[in-house]
Amino acid sequence: MSEPAKPMIRRAPERILVHAPTPNRTDLNLSRLMACAGEVGFAWDFARDEITFDSHASAIFGLDMPLGTCQGAAFQLKIAAADVGQRATALTRTAAPDTMPGLGTPYRALYTYHPDGRTGPKTIVVEEDGRWFTGADGKPAHSSGIMRIVTGRHQAEQRLRYRGEHDALTGQLNRAALFERLQAAIENAETTKQPVGFMIAAVNGLDVINETFGFEIGDEILAGCARIIRTQLRARDELGRYASNKFGIIVNECGPGVIRIVADRLMAALRNTTIQTSVSKLPVTLSIGGMSIIEQGLKVETVVANALQALDLARGRRLDSFVTYEPNREDEQTRKRNAKLASSLITALDEDRLRLELQPIVDAATGQPEHYECLLRLKEPDGTIVSAGEFMPIAEQLGVSRLIDLRTLELATQLLISYPKVKLALNVSGLTSADNEWLVSLHRLTGGNRQITQRLTIEITETAAINDLDQLMVFVDTIKELGCHASIDDFGVGYTNFRILKLLKADFVKIDGAFIKNVCNDAGDQVFVKSMVELARAFNMKTVAEWVGDAQTARYLAGVGIDYLQGFHFGASAPPEKLLGPGAGG
Repeated sequence: MSEPAKPMIRRAPERILVHAPTPNRTDLNLSRLMACAGEVGFAWDFARDEITFDSHASAIFGLDMPLGTCQGAAFQLKIAAADVGQRATALTRTAAPDTMPGLGTPYRALYTYHPDGRTGPKTIVVEEDGRWFTGADGKPAHSSGIMRIVTGRHQAEQRLRYRGEHDALTGQLNRAALFERLQAAIENAETTKQPVGFMIAAVNGLDVINETFGFEIGDEILAGCARIIRTQLRARDELGRYASNKFGIIVNECGPGVIRIVADRLMAALRNTTIQTSVSKLPVTLSIGGMSIIEQGLKVETVVANALQALDLARGRRLDSFVTYEPNREDEQTRKRNAKLASSLITALDEDRLRLELQPIVDAATGQPEHYECLLRLKEPDGTIVSAGEFMPIAEQLGVSRLIDLRTLELATQLLISYPKVKLALNVSGLTSADNEWLVSLHRLTGGNRQITQRLTIEITETAAINDLDQLMVFVDTIKELGCHASIDDFGVGYTNFRILKLLKADFVKIDGAFIKNVCNDAGDQVFVKSMVELARAFNMKTVAEWVGDAQTARYLAGVGIDYLQGFHFGASAPPEKLLGPGAGG
């Protein structure tokens, strides 16, 4: 009888430990570590013009040379010609003694190296970090340091730099890079005393192309225009995309006479060429405005503004035209005044020098104040008071009105909280109707408390309604949802559109004062006012007449059905505390 089979016993596999050899001191020498890092150490004796490299230089750089040394001149001949000068400058940019005794003066150079000579196909980018040391005469005597290949990193940096400086659609400089090059050109012109030309060229009719064929075709037109313009410029000139349909062009060494020749050449090149697009070949023309920069001290912003001003004149002429900027003393004074005013407005906001005055709006039947219109005032540092009519038009042009409207809203809200029974009317600029932040601020400042918002009427000019009626309809609906009332201000000021009364669903319509001041004696004004009363009633709106200057006018307006009256007959504007007394908080 056979013996029973023995159970199999599975053994755990043996662990085999492999010990790396203990490095000896020679394995940790600096040369070996540098080779692992892809770096080559060198020492260069200027007097003998001899460069001594680490032994692994040939393996890393692919240098075909005897191990150890080569002549500096031979090495230099393999550096790209365009980079030789900057390397030499880096080495000898100062003749000062060593910055620290025994440690030399640091330098860094980046250059393209051709291992097989400048005519060979192979190139690498080398970064050289070293220190040079002076001899007894105080001049550079020798240097030593490290060279490393950075071709991949350099190419990546170049790609990133290119992307950061160029417009993706046209391949030309973007706006920021264009301004940087223009600044450099202005500075160079001041140094060399050679004038530089700057032009802004606009592609005519691009909006029509976009509407007819689509924005994709418009983009193809812009890219085609950029290619054609570039072919007409010299290599040292610059082309960039300034705005959607505008190109900025820097023409170096270009006086007033030459800039016109260049502009004519550009316009002719586009005029005589059709651009192939995805749908068909399309003709394109340019309008150009520009200037030759001769005087010193000009800022980039000033040069661009001058070119844009000339471009506006060019676009007002025939289909393609060039206009050179010509200084105009009156325009310059106006610009300086506007710039000063803009700066003053920003400073006034920062220093809290905007104030509200109130003017009563009275019930036509009783003559008692129904609510008050908030009138903005700016207090100058010397105490002078400036009315909003003097600065708001400029504020709107310069884009400052949005900040002013926010501050005015803060001031009005403070008054509504301080005077719980007072009703206010507040003007806003046309830009505010598209400003969501203003609406958010309205809700935040009032805390969503309808006992506050129901005492606030927002006045919007008829002109703003004409410019963007759809947007304004949304704005009016929103403020009414928050509890505010809406009023159409200055109705009839030359843009009268009765459709606005129907669509906006405002609570009040304020008739422009031009129809009120002579209403007792002008039959035309009387017809207009009576018609407005009937229309307002039809749309369930209240009427307000401004510029009421005497009792006779007030009686006439009350007699024809005007609901509320405003003007000097019922009082000029005054600080709130003078009209209303101390508020709840004071």
